[in-house]
Amino acid sequence: MFLSVFDLFKIGIGPSSSHTMGPMTAAVRFLAEVAGDDWPRPAGAVVDRLGASLHGSLAYTGVGHGTDRAVILGLTGETPLTVDPDTADAQVEKVKTEKRVSPPGHPGYNFDPATDLVLDRKTPLLGHANGMAFYAYDAAGRLLLKRIYYSIGGGFVVSDEELQRMKSRGSVTTEGSKVPYPFKNAVEMLGMAGKSGLSIAEMKRVNEETHMSREELDEGLDNIWTAMRGCIERGLSQDGIMPGGLKVRRRARQLHDKLQEEWRQNRPNPLLANDWLSIYAMAVNEENAAGGRVVTAPTNGAAGTLPAVLRYWLHFHPEADQASIRDFLLTAAAVGGIIKSNASISGAEVGCQGEVGSASAMAAAGLCAVMGGTPEQVENAAEIALEHHLGMTCDPVGGLVQVPCIERNALGAVKAVTAASLAIKGDGVHFVPLDAAIETMRQTGLDMSEKYKETSQGGLAVNVVEC
Repeated sequence: MFLSVFDLFKIGIGPSSSHTMGPMTAAVRFLAEVAGDDWPRPAGAVVDRLGASLHGSLAYTGVGHGTDRAVILGLTGETPLTVDPDTADAQVEKVKTEKRVSPPGHPGYNFDPATDLVLDRKTPLLGHANGMAFYAYDAAGRLLLKRIYYSIGGGFVVSDEELQRMKSRGSVTTEGSKVPYPFKNAVEMLGMAGKSGLSIAEMKRVNEETHMSREELDEGLDNIWTAMRGCIERGLSQDGIMPGGLKVRRRARQLHDKLQEEWRQNRPNPLLANDWLSIYAMAVNEENAAGGRVVTAPTNGAAGTLPAVLRYWLHFHPEADQASIRDFLLTAAAVGGIIKSNASISGAEVGCQGEVGSASAMAAAGLCAVMGGTPEQVENAAEIALEHHLGMTCDPVGGLVQVPCIERNALGAVKAVTAASLAIKGDGVHFVPLDAAIETMRQTGLDMSEKYKETSQGGLAVNVVEC
């Protein structure tokens, strides 16, 4: 099994990897198909108009998650990596006014978001809760091409056909990828570590270096941390009301200023580490909620937990250096790949246990590793963090990635540090295996009502409004 560190950590924009980055990517994929020759184009047929429909969770919480905006941007040719968050709104307004998209390399197509972008809450697509369809028509309104895509969490997008092949394989493996340490679960990971004498980060590095040079890998890892760190810094410098209508105020900057004042006054604070963790996580998720540049870790909704723990490592541990940052990310990616391949990181599939729960487990593993933990202790840290997120629902108020998402990332970071600390004080022997916790999360997600899987039809999303 091979899932690259750069598959899990993607640089993009907020507020959601599955509801923003995924649909934008799907729209770009559809443009490529429209321009290609891999479909039975009728003789003389010319694509004149495009359309799109959102289904399942994308329809229920699409507006709050910016899915409609993401599809429009994608149909203009923008990608999550290249789009400028500062100009995105102006681009969307231009499309709404002109009722037309003109992506680079295309002749331009009619597209009126008011009528050609439909939030269909009545017709679910059976492959996945995050389903969407794209359409191409000629000038007479004849349907020329239809494609269905699914946004399966963390910015991953698959076509209908790819999803069926993926289900038949039973995992989200990268096809054709052969690596020296192809662990598909935690048991195999520990077995290979014991046999090779390598750490989890070292095995992950060897796997990655079968596809790229060491210099390319290190540069990519450094770019990930640079983007994460930049997101924290932007979040700590901003204040005001976040978009979406809930009128939730940014708090990270104000809290940061208070902590800085305590620091200058040398005022004792027994909760200092927890406070910094929380502020770092909230800074990221406030920036995410505002549609800023963010890194999936492993999703946007859970993007604050892992960077907060990594920033904590640099803040409170004098031995922290650039090499340890890379080891942290590689270890976290190894655990994240196991979780994604055997369960899910999608809130629309398994609730927030798959998002913040996975992020906390990944962060705990990374922290334990750089603190000197053995592979067994690292696996224990990940299990502790994941076990104590089991059953967590995804119930965003107003369909926005704000309440309870922002504070939830902060608590996920606190749990990750606690889990790593507990694990490294033990010998790696523990009662519940990580694989059992992952399988429990998968089963719990299957049993969980759709009301609690990113549809905003239950939980806080209902009761806060009713109050």
